[in-house]
Amino acid sequence: MEQTESNGDWFSEDAATFGDRLAAAREAVNMSQSDLARRLGIKLKTLRGWEEDLSEPRANKLQMVSGVLNVSMRWLLTGEGEGVEEPALENGEAPEVRDLLLEIRDIKMQMNRSADQLGRLEKRLRKRLEG
Repeated sequence: MEQTESNGDWFSEDAATFGDRLAAAREAVNMSQSDLARRLGIKLKTLRGWEEDLSEPRANKLQMVSGVLNVSMRWLLTGEGEGVEEPALENGEAPEVRDLLLEIRDIKMQMNRSADQLGRLEKRLRKRLEG
């Protein structure tokens, strides 16, 4: 696995989530979710929650993840610093494929933000209905 100080925009905070970077780093060292969970001493469900951005590890586990996957904690959190290379285009893939992947990722992030906003609105509504 090669590391780089500048990972372009692929893993930046605007283009990728913590879960995206965690999954990419795990895949870069050819480790399954089960293997990583076992190495970290956590349940598979916990790791899946991290990769799906449903939760995040505490500082001590974040440090362990960083060490096991050989990436910096800063890169895992922000996409800056030592991390994994951007995925290379497969033979025959046009640059448009990369653009499509980035657009899909952007829509996914928008949906996550909307889901968070919906959750906050629902919470406010429940409080009003109860009070």
